[in-house]
Amino acid sequence: MKKTLYLMRHGETVFNKQDLVQGACDSPLTEVGRTQPLYAKRWFADQGIKFDHAYASTQERASDTLELITEMPYQRLKGIKEMSFGIFEATPNHFVRAACNLHENPEALTKFGGEGMYAVQNRVVNTLTEVMKKPDHQTVLAVSHGCAIFAFAYKWIAGITWEKFHLTNCVILKFEYENEQFKFIEMINHDFDQPLT
Repeated sequence: MKKTLYLMRHGETVFNKQDLVQGACDSPLTEVGRTQPLYAKRWFADQGIKFDHAYASTQERASDTLELITEMPYQRLKGIKEMSFGIFEATPNHFVRAACNLHENPEALTKFGGEGMYAVQNRVVNTLTEVMKKPDHQTVLAVSHGCAIFAFAYKWIAGITWEKFHLTNCVILKFEYENEQFKFIEMINHDFDQPLT
């Protein structure tokens, strides 16, 4: 039986706005980041989508985003937290780009105390597979992070690259799940310039 996973990135944070690396470390949602989830909430309502279960990573930016979308009880999962950037945590993003070409070497961060993309991919894939295998999980929302979501998507979508698969804040990726396999259906981006009313 096919099930549906909505995998969503958190709202804009202070570190996002300041262009700082935000992997294992955390920063709060900005005012914009507290508004963005309301667009996702409206989209789910407009589509008539109701969740059986909801999950967020253990990082507050993800759980704070989820709580703005739904009041239903949810569980926090370490397995869908963001990639660790090691010594680059909380530093300007250009430091990482200068030291590591993650496009050519997805494991480059391991030299700096961070995680490799395939380790992140394995933990996110394993975690979400275990979630979707549960018998009462037909329609699930999970709020995670840019690199963690990319690593997951890289497993299931042929030919994606960082440049072509840009994950904006509060983007939603819809996957179908069946027999421990995920099939990418669509990416939902929001027009934040449109009024919420």
